Amino acid sequence: MKRLELAIESIILASRWLLVAFYIGLGLALAVYALSFGKKLYEFITTVFMLGDTDTILKMLGLIDAALVASLVVMVIISGYENFVSRFDDQDGGGVHWLGTIDVGSLKVKVASTIVAISSIHLLQVFLNSSSYSTDQLMWLTIIHLAFVVSALMLAYIDRLMGLSKGKKDEA
Repeated sequence: MKRLELAIESIILASRWLLVAFYIGLGLALAVYALSFGKKLYEFITTVFMLGDTDTILKMLGLIDAALVASLVVMVIISGYENFVSRFDDQDGGGVHWLGTIDVGSLKVKVASTIVAISSIHLLQVFLNSSSYSTDQLMWLTIIHLAFVVSALMLAYIDRLMGLSKGKKDEA
């Protein structure tokens, strides 16, 4: 019976390597998104002198938004691999020491914070172009953004509580 238990545990532990396919897929998606970013940047550079101030700000916010989304993807890839698959080897002595500091709880908070930042940029873009939106649309976009903010605050609060309770257990 113990042998069966060990075999099942080995299979379950080995299944974490299936996550690698997801992380590689996210890396490929990030490369495609980088091409999309390059296109947006090229369009911005070629039209910057013909744009008004508001349109320039909107284009720049679009670029910032893309950078935040890309950072979010990288954060998920690196932290997910480090937390669920395997530790990165620090071959040169200075490259990846910071990776171990992002646990699952803090990753959730960082992801939620990035989503709030992306939502904020999108909402700012909407308000700068508010004549294209109805009052109801503006209201719902604001409510959705506030839901993201409240969710991020609750995740941060829960993560803090978990950290405090973990600290008390370590002291005991």
